[in-house]
Amino acid sequence: MANSVSARKSARQSDSRRKHNQTQRTNYRTAVKSVRKAIEVGDKDAAQKAFKEAQATIDKLADKRIVHANKAARHKSRLVSAIKAL
Repeated sequence: MANSVSARKSARQSDSRRKHNQTQRTNYRTAVKSVRKAIEVGDKDAAQKAFKEAQATIDKLADKRIVHANKAARHKSRLVSAIKAL
C-alpha cells in the first residue's frame, strides 16, 4: 500500500484509469467480434456495416494508445481481407 499522500493519489488515479481502459478494450473486442460474426454467417453487407463501426472504435483506441497502433492496423487489415474473401 502507498505510504505518502501523493502515492495514494497516484494509486487512485491508476485504478480509475485502468478501469476506464478496461472498458474501452472490452468495447474494442466486442466490435471486432461483431464483424467476425457477420463474416461467419456470410452476410457481406452486415459485415461491411459492422466493420465501419468497428473501424471507428479501433482507430479511437489506437489514437489514445490504449491499443498499440500496429495491433489496430493488423486487426483492421485481417477483417478487411476476410470481408473481401466473402
